Amino acid sequence: MQQPSDKSVSSRLKAFADSDRIAAAKPTATNADADYSMICRQLEGLIDGEKDRVANLANCSALLWQELTDINWVGFYLIKRNKLVLGPFQGKPACSRIEIGQGVCGTAAAISKTVIVADVHQFPGHIACDLMSKSEIVVPMLKDGQLIGVLDIDSPVVDRFDHRDQQGLEELLQVLILRL
Repeated sequence: MQQPSDKSVSSRLKAFADSDRIAAAKPTATNADADYSMICRQLEGLIDGEKDRVANLANCSALLWQELTDINWVGFYLIKRNKLVLGPFQGKPACSRIEIGQGVCGTAAAISKTVIVADVHQFPGHIACDLMSKSEIVVPMLKDGQLIGVLDIDSPVVDRFDHRDQQGLEELLQVLILRL
């Protein structure tokens, strides 16, 4: 896997930290608390007995699209030949390939940690597939310790995502990854 330069990752992480300060300085916009435990149970029911990876990713993205408020894109990028390649999603057409270390998705993949960006316009190197997107959360998907992809969710609302979304989505991916 290609490693980004320390400078590019550090500048993105600084912007990430700055966006945390923006988020802490004001209350979250309009996001209602999602019931992630219910969404996890719904996903378990949708993918129970299904072994096809694409079918399970598609149902997960559709479920999140249906259940989360104030989002304008949700989907998966999967690791193929050391790049993130577009997988099942809901929303407007998106970038087909993203380099590891580039944009929010590539940064989350490079560090194998969830990245929440309160204001994508403050994130150096943000890849704008939809100009309406204002905030983003990207959760890496790890299976047997190996990065297999990322879950990417965008919102047209600044500061849409918080630690509750991070925790809920990380738990949701644990349910999903068992069926991939």
